[in-house]
Amino acid sequence: MANVTEAIDVDVPITTAYNQWTQFEEFPRFMEGVERVEQLTDDRLHWVAEIGGKRAEWYARITEQHPDERVAWTAEAGKGLSGQVTFSPLDQDRTRVTAEIEWQPEGAMESIGAALGFDDRQVKEDLERFRDLMQSNRVESGAWRGDIENPTA
Repeated sequence: MANVTEAIDVDVPITTAYNQWTQFEEFPRFMEGVERVEQLTDDRLHWVAEIGGKRAEWYARITEQHPDERVAWTAEAGKGLSGQVTFSPLDQDRTRVTAEIEWQPEGAMESIGAALGFDDRQVKEDLERFRDLMQSNRVESGAWRGDIENPTA
């Protein structure tokens, strides 16, 4: 298994950062390689992305979502991908966003990329683009404040 943990401080209140993160369909605005994310239900997403030059599609299930705290997910159908993003207040106008991702590399290229730290850099750069988006807009584009705890499939 490969693991990445990256964090970034964002100059917006925790509620603003969290609310924007729950706008999953806007992930292509700051996640490189992500072509589309469709929110099918409160706890189910369909992803389309280019990974290592190959187009990939998968479904993910949100396993835990608590406003202003955490969003956790796992990919369906044995994709070997899971993770969480947590939100920690630094003060009333600053938030630390931490992404923790775990996956099973498929094939030699993904294994080499993980070993060389390409995935760490990708997550760090995605978080930097999220920070830049938030600090330039200063407001979220929407919000979903629902609470999810280990939904059944």
